[in-house]
Amino acid sequence: MPRSRRDRGHQAPRTEERPMVDARSATTGCLAGVRILDLTQFEAGPSCTEALAWLGAEVVKVENPKGGDPGRTSFRSGPGQDSWYFLLFNANKKSITLNLKSPRGIALVNDLARKADVFVENFAPGAIERLGLGYDAIRKVNPGIIYAQVKGFGTGSPFEDNLAFDMIAQACGGIMSVSGERDGPPVKPGATLGDTGTGMLLAISVLGALYRRKGTGQGERLEIAMQDAMLHYIRVCFAAQATSGRPAERAGAKLASGGNPPCGIYPCKPGGPNDYVYIYTSRANPAHWHRLLQVIGREDLIGNPQYETGLARTEHEPQIDEMISAWTRQRDKNEAMRILGAAGIPAGAVLDTGELQNDPSFEKRGIMQTIQHPACGPFKMPAWPVRHDGAPPPVKPAPLLGEHTGDVLGAWLGLSADDVKGLRRDGVI
Repeated sequence: MPRSRRDRGHQAPRTEERPMVDARSATTGCLAGVRILDLTQFEAGPSCTEALAWLGAEVVKVENPKGGDPGRTSFRSGPGQDSWYFLLFNANKKSITLNLKSPRGIALVNDLARKADVFVENFAPGAIERLGLGYDAIRKVNPGIIYAQVKGFGTGSPFEDNLAFDMIAQACGGIMSVSGERDGPPVKPGATLGDTGTGMLLAISVLGALYRRKGTGQGERLEIAMQDAMLHYIRVCFAAQATSGRPAERAGAKLASGGNPPCGIYPCKPGGPNDYVYIYTSRANPAHWHRLLQVIGREDLIGNPQYETGLARTEHEPQIDEMISAWTRQRDKNEAMRILGAAGIPAGAVLDTGELQNDPSFEKRGIMQTIQHPACGPFKMPAWPVRHDGAPPPVKPAPLLGEHTGDVLGAWLGLSADDVKGLRRDGVI
């Protein structure tokens, strides 16, 4: 589909059989009737609103008529197509286009906010206020609205006017300082904790605010800073600091709290980049260590005081790691996981994204679902991982730019088809 057509907000033919899901799925309806006005872009905000859409809310994404969410052109998959990145964070939403540099466009946002339950934005610092759509302005048109914001740095922070992305939040929020090998430099984890991790915390907070409003009728302002959110994910590291009196150290594949070998990633055959298995023995269950010794053929060490406690094993950690590695190198990671798991030992093969996407069990259970996108074709993506009454909610394709402009303005504001044509002619949508 030509880019220009989608930019003008024209609707494209859609098939009614878009989601292709092997597992039984069902609309949760948890948030049925909840209207969310979504002025977010890239990942932190969209991951929040996507979660709410999966739970049944009507999420209307407001986008610039000329290009839309910048995420649409990130990691582009092909000419005239939205990026896979965009598809992953905007499923189950509707898209409308409004020119926010137009007074009429701003007025329409206010009209939509009057009908909304939740307003979510993650613009650069000060941008939403300069548009005249800050909390005080929106609260005037809808005192009961829940107004949710994602910022890089919190209000009152010396850096509150700074821009931030996922990796900036991970650096300034402590994540990188505790990631990597003990004698190596800080490392950025592969997971986008700064973005999606922040979005999930905001989604939970929106749900709490909605529940509170049911009883009080009161709206409220929610603000989460990406830097602040990162502290939530390294609470164990603060416990380690309290114990040692020193900043938490990097521990590689070990635990930040330490003191409980064996615990780590062990090599498997044939020796590829992800041919490893993670093995853990809990300090709360000494039987894990005894079972592991039996599996690797070292029953002779059961009861040996040099290996019997976690503290004692710390003194012999290199020898223990080599014993286990000698066993794992003789097996592939899936075999190692099966044997260890069957013996009651916590273990997990290091699976890459290709293995996960092609694992039929995920698709059978609806954790991976295939959508049929009108421009990008079939695309398998992770769905909402929570099962509601035994089934996951279905995934619908991310919307084309402006695909639902006419529908939403008609349903929410009562505008006629002629009204919508006039707005398009005037460059408002």
